[in-house]
Amino acid sequence: MRIVVMGAGGVGGYFGAHLARAGHRVTFVARGAHLDAIRRNGFRLEGSRGDIVLEDVDATDDPATIGRPADVVLFAVKLYDTEAAGERIRPVVGPQTMVVNLQNGVDGPDRLAGVLGPEAVLGGAAYVSALIAEPGVVRYTSDMSRIVFGELDGRVSDRAVAFRDACREAGFEAEVSPDIRATLWDKFVLLATNAGLTTLLRKPAGEVYTDPEILDLAAAMMREVVAVAAAEGVRTSPDIVDRSIALSKSFPPGMYASMYHDLARGRRLEAAGLSGLVARRGRALGVPVPHHTTVWCALKPYVEGG
Repeated sequence: MRIVVMGAGGVGGYFGAHLARAGHRVTFVARGAHLDAIRRNGFRLEGSRGDIVLEDVDATDDPATIGRPADVVLFAVKLYDTEAAGERIRPVVGPQTMVVNLQNGVDGPDRLAGVLGPEAVLGGAAYVSALIAEPGVVRYTSDMSRIVFGELDGRVSDRAVAFRDACREAGFEAEVSPDIRATLWDKFVLLATNAGLTTLLRKPAGEVYTDPEILDLAAAMMREVVAVAAAEGVRTSPDIVDRSIALSKSFPPGMYASMYHDLARGRRLEAAGLSGLVARRGRALGVPVPHHTTVWCALKPYVEGG
């Protein structure tokens, strides 16, 4: 397959490296020092389950130079770059191209579909913890290695199944969801909560989820997300809060959400699409969400970085 990774950071770099090692024609879209290092030294994925070293890598900062449509675009940019990045990948999106949205949050696929059209976009959820350790190097920090994706209209399409099989052959788990919106909200229950708490508290999972009072707060924040999803007409899994709590306790003790690393490095934050989205949707739907609203207000002064 011809695959374009739009955003070769932790998520895009992780899955793109596996697909490139498996023999697919992968082009990484990156920028700045990360792009320079990839062009000069190749791309390296590091972690406890083994490293992947790609010495001959196609990489660019301009998708228009790729020259022909991709079969698959893995769209893994930050939420605040959704529309601008969607416009930039138009040259590689042909009539048969599937753009798999692997962003955080729940509104990315619809925002991207507003740019490229709903027929091109699939929703997706990435289950991996990885970050750019240094230019040209992505490091993964947990055993999670999975994506779930699906057509926005619920079809289990031939193209989705073909890409699922390619992912499995590349060495990570993949599933096609017949209700990707419910899948995204299920993930969002823990995602929004974990990102908000580890960023606000500046503490890793090993300190956040071993404190009984903070764990109670996390559970309350998860229930707020479930309530907003229900008001949106989305049915989350009945046991999603219990499963999310159990998963949070299994995180490596030193693991932070990626938003914490952005805060620590003075970069822009995705908070508006995480706790901020819960706060806005809750207010609009009349659902009380005091905890996520507090987290959003506390992080709001930092969303532009600096």
